Amino acid sequence: MAETRVVKPKAAKPAAKAEPKTPAEWAYDRLVHYIRSFETQLDADHEVAMGFAGSDAGVLTIEGVGYFAPDILTFFGRDEEGMKTQLIQHVSQLSVLLRAVPKSRPEEPARRIGFRLAEGWSGGESGDGSA
Repeated sequence: MAETRVVKPKAAKPAAKAEPKTPAEWAYDRLVHYIRSFETQLDADHEVAMGFAGSDAGVLTIEGVGYFAPDILTFFGRDEEGMKTQLIQHVSQLSVLLRAVPKSRPEEPARRIGFRLAEGWSGGESGDGSA
């Protein structure tokens, strides 16, 4: 007669407690929400850009947004002359002005970055967060 063995299932490990979000993570999540919402209001000839509040630095066409916990946000993109630009900012100094600007390449569809940000795209041409 074959021996019957009873195998008890292992107890499930308790789920690890999620670490609370840092101020940078909270700010990043909210910025992604605002960018996505702003982009839904744009027509096919415009893209989202960021104006520098309180500065004469001009406009940054946003290609990516990132953060460095606990308190730094960074914006990647190109300025009005097409030069690579990166803004690094402490969350306590955050002031972002979203602007609709004509798309940089009229023959191509307007770029929408909100969906890429929500999927975890870290910006930069190589995807490594570099500007």
